[in-house]
Amino acid sequence: MRTLEDTCLRLLDYRPPRIAMTMLALASLIHVAVPITSLHLPSFLIAGALLVSLGFSIMIRAWWLFEQQQTAICPTAATTAFITDDIYALTRNPMYLGMVLMMLGIASLVGSWLFYIVALAYALILDHVFCHYEEQKLLHQFGDQYAAYASRVRRWL
Repeated sequence: MRTLEDTCLRLLDYRPPRIAMTMLALASLIHVAVPITSLHLPSFLIAGALLVSLGFSIMIRAWWLFEQQQTAICPTAATTAFITDDIYALTRNPMYLGMVLMMLGIASLVGSWLFYIVALAYALILDHVFCHYEEQKLLHQFGDQYAAYASRVRRWL
C-alpha cells in the first residue's frame, strides 16, 4: 500500500507547471461536463486579469534571476547558485507564488468555485511537497547561510 509520503515523493517527478496545467485541464473538463453556477462580475474579471498579470510577472522575474545566475529551474536538479536578493528578498518561492496567483486569477476569470478549490489544492501541493523538498535540499547544501535566509524571508509572503 502506498503511503502519503510515497505519493509526495512521486509528485517530485513532475514539474509544478505540468501539475498546474493538468489540474486546470481537469477542472475545465469537469466544469464543461457538469456546469457549475459561475459568478461573473466585472470586478471579478478585473481582479482575475490583475492576478494573472501579477503572478506571471513575479514568476518571470524569478525565472530571469535563475537564468542570470545560470542555475537550474527544475526543483530536483542541482542548485548552483543561491539567490537572496531582488524578489527573493520578499518571498523564498516567487515562482510558486506567481503560479498560485495565476491560478487564482483564472478562478476569478472563470468564476467557478471548482477553480478556486483547484488553486488551493495546487498551493497545498507546492507548500507540502515542493517547498518542503527544496528547503531540505537547500539547507543541506548551503547550511547556515540558507537557515539565516529562511529565518528572515517568509516562504510565501
